[in-house]
Amino acid sequence: MTEKRTISRVEPDTMALRALAHPQRMRMLGLLRIEGPATATSLAARLGLNSGATSYHLRQLARHGFIEEDEARGNARDRWWRAAHESTTFLAKDNTDEDAVDAGIAFAQAALNTQIEQMQRALARHVELAPEWRKASTISDFNIPLSAAQAEALVEKLHAVLWDAMESAPPLGETYETGVEPVTIILHAFPRPPESGGA
Repeated sequence: MTEKRTISRVEPDTMALRALAHPQRMRMLGLLRIEGPATATSLAARLGLNSGATSYHLRQLARHGFIEEDEARGNARDRWWRAAHESTTFLAKDNTDEDAVDAGIAFAQAALNTQIEQMQRALARHVELAPEWRKASTISDFNIPLSAAQAEALVEKLHAVLWDAMESAPPLGETYETGVEPVTIILHAFPRPPESGGA
């Protein structure tokens, strides 16, 4: 059995959450978390940006503590950056600060847009996957009548299963054994909104 590890997490304040809500910054942080340290030049090439804009976004991420300089890799010419944490959490359950709620919603919207892009890329690649990876993939939704307390309890159970799997897996950005790849599991839970319009 794999030894469990501690997952480093950050719960950003309102200003940091607003800074992270920029789509390019979210993509950069995601790449640094999943693929490991990189330079502004290599990230710019991956994301189709110029290196000046990429450097600016990286400095903003560093300013708010999401990333840090990887001094072991850097030199006078190239500055390497790495993710400072493996996970970001937001929208604390006891949060009544409207500004913080607004910042959380802005972050959630940016995250949702990124997740939709990921799902579209995954779906476009689905036909190329080996049969075992097709079988291991899913696009599912479940509609279950629940009270707010029941929904919260269910989400907590699902989170516990996912955190357990993450704690038992090797860290992201490392070299994995053959057949192991980073798998993205996206969990959304919300009271179903009514359809707009209608007869």
